[in-house]
Amino acid sequence: MRKLSMDELGRKTAEEFQRAEKFPLVLVLDNVRSMMNIGSLFRTADAFLVESIMLCGITATPPHREIQKTALGATESVQWQYFGGTTQAISVLKERGYRVLALEQAQGSVSLKNFIPEKGQPYALVFGNEVKGVGDEALALCHGCIEIPQFGTKHSLNVSVTAGIVIWDFFSKLT
Repeated sequence: MRKLSMDELGRKTAEEFQRAEKFPLVLVLDNVRSMMNIGSLFRTADAFLVESIMLCGITATPPHREIQKTALGATESVQWQYFGGTTQAISVLKERGYRVLALEQAQGSVSLKNFIPEKGQPYALVFGNEVKGVGDEALALCHGCIEIPQFGTKHSLNVSVTAGIVIWDFFSKLT
């Protein structure tokens, strides 16, 4: 066994990425504090041809050295937009026909294992602050919540890990 070379991987250029058909998924970052998490989310969005990222509230925006450490250039390929508040971003998405779901441990949340996304329906996933989670006002505007079951002593996963798991799950169920 050998690792594939960069040429063999057939990676897209940033321009090819911009022209490529996107996976109908928008990531909404609700006051995410860590710029390394933000960069990681950009990199994951690039890996799965995610449509765009909405950066809200205190979430930092590119260009920034700390974001670039983990994004590794994905801020140049993935479209993004800044909103002063997450509720504004959610309202825009709902007007555009997106089904908006928060990743949160909440009453009535659905286990990711049991959630079946609907083909042809564009989705937006709201990821919350590393300490406080998705804000109450944003949560109230969402169509529902998805939860990743956990079995250890900790009650949460890192936001970038959560996003990777959920994006992969959506991608594998819809493609």
